[in-house]
Amino acid sequence: MKQKALLFIRDMVLSVAIVGIILAALWAYTGQFPDSPMVVVTSGSMMHDNSPFGRIGTIDPGDLVLVKKINGKDDVITRGATYAPHTNHKTYGDYGDVIIYIPDRNGDGIADKGTTPIIHRAICWVEKNPDGTYTVEEYDLYNVSSITIQELGIYDYKPPHSGFITKGDHNSVADQRSNGFLSTPVKPEWIIGKARGEIPWFGLIKLMIFGNGAGYTGPDAVRIGKAVAPKDEWICLGISLLIVIGIPTAWDIYNWYRRWRSKKLKL
Repeated sequence: MKQKALLFIRDMVLSVAIVGIILAALWAYTGQFPDSPMVVVTSGSMMHDNSPFGRIGTIDPGDLVLVKKINGKDDVITRGATYAPHTNHKTYGDYGDVIIYIPDRNGDGIADKGTTPIIHRAICWVEKNPDGTYTVEEYDLYNVSSITIQELGIYDYKPPHSGFITKGDHNSVADQRSNGFLSTPVKPEWIIGKARGEIPWFGLIKLMIFGNGAGYTGPDAVRIGKAVAPKDEWICLGISLLIVIGIPTAWDIYNWYRRWRSKKLKL
């Protein structure tokens, strides 16, 4: 009995140590300590219609995405125009960095810290010049009195400050769209971090409990618990859980049966 207790304690300490090592590695990589080094994606605003089965490599509902801290504006690479990307740097199915930021929903130039962070792609940087004009290098706009970028749904836009223009890959217009913008341009200090890497599907376990509203409304949407996600993601999650939980459980059952069988033969 004492030996079994010691083995149990040893296994518990080993498990805690492994979890601790993983968390330490994630914090070291992302620089987010003591905050969470990852976020759960709730909406379908970053999805790609041409994603393969399982949707690995793009950002979809239920994905766990690592959030790497940035040290300023220059740490974020913008995409630029769809017809002429500003960079060769590609992440999650398109050019440029995907950032996680706190939006300014009421347009007062102050991030609304009580609101849910947004995970969208950085499209371009708007520079408000000292004379009140604007420069957007990615779209070859220099010293203009207002900003019009048709492909982003931005017309005669006069933001109060410099910042990033952002957009979900699945959305048709930018977050800072002209018809009632969601956010003023994103200041670097509003950015929690940039997306780096993903653990697909496993965030659905949390969303089953806490929900993601109408996070996905496609024709293959499946609701389990409070979570809504594409059918193929649920299938991949089920297969993954079967592998992670089912195989060790089956191995334990097999070892128990072998010991039971051995004792029975001795009798």
